[in-house]
Amino acid sequence: MTLFEKKPEANLILEPFFNDLKNAPPEKRLLMLDYDGTLAPFRIEREQAVPYSGVREILNRLILSKQTQVVIISGRAIADLIPLLGLKELPEIWGSHGLERRFPDGTGQKIEIDPSLWELFTEVKKWADQKGWGERCEVKPGSTALHWRGLSEPAQNQMKKAFLDAWAPPARRQDLLLKNFDGGIEIRLPGVNKGDAVRILLREKGKGAVAAYLGDDLTDEDAFHALRGKGLAVLVRKEFRPTAAALHLVPPEELLEFLSRWLNHLIF
Repeated sequence: MTLFEKKPEANLILEPFFNDLKNAPPEKRLLMLDYDGTLAPFRIEREQAVPYSGVREILNRLILSKQTQVVIISGRAIADLIPLLGLKELPEIWGSHGLERRFPDGTGQKIEIDPSLWELFTEVKKWADQKGWGERCEVKPGSTALHWRGLSEPAQNQMKKAFLDAWAPPARRQDLLLKNFDGGIEIRLPGVNKGDAVRILLREKGKGAVAAYLGDDLTDEDAFHALRGKGLAVLVRKEFRPTAAALHLVPPEELLEFLSRWLNHLIF
């Protein structure tokens, strides 16, 4: 018995979806994937967050088949993400919540930000260094994130309060966002999120697209909402939480089964 046969409510959603996928032409198939917490388990040492065993193999087959457009949409910077993926051929990648876009041929697009904002993001890193949190602070093209995964709850609360006390006022002055994510908080540009990436990809696919987005974080909710009525939104997470997604999968087993079923429904 497969994992999904143990979850009949999941099959009520998946069977019609995969039937549509099988009948769709390759150019209309779109698989969008978050990285951390979805394709890879969280790690305190973020540079060690490699994909779950078996994920690379399936993604390699999907990408090399040319039967599905595979897109990674991550909060990480693209340059940090590529070494972790370890794929034979890179798919399209959106990084920094949609600020960066890299096409499979290596060309790309990047939203340029005001130099004063970049200076502020680097100032946050200097502040974190002074606090002794430098290794937990990540500067990205359009944001700076403070990670507290693995710390005690009091230590997390202390970090969050210090961050908000220091950076909420300048964030308000510069019209920047302070956003929580699973394991930290970041200060970032407004108006760009994973949902924007999903909307652009759907528009490029045009009518008749069969699309899915798999993600775990609060930042993936923007993508889930953008996909509403236009595709399948899937929460990939050990523990369920309230979500706009239509389906909850527990990684890695159910994630691997979903990806395998996607591969098996393609016509070669």
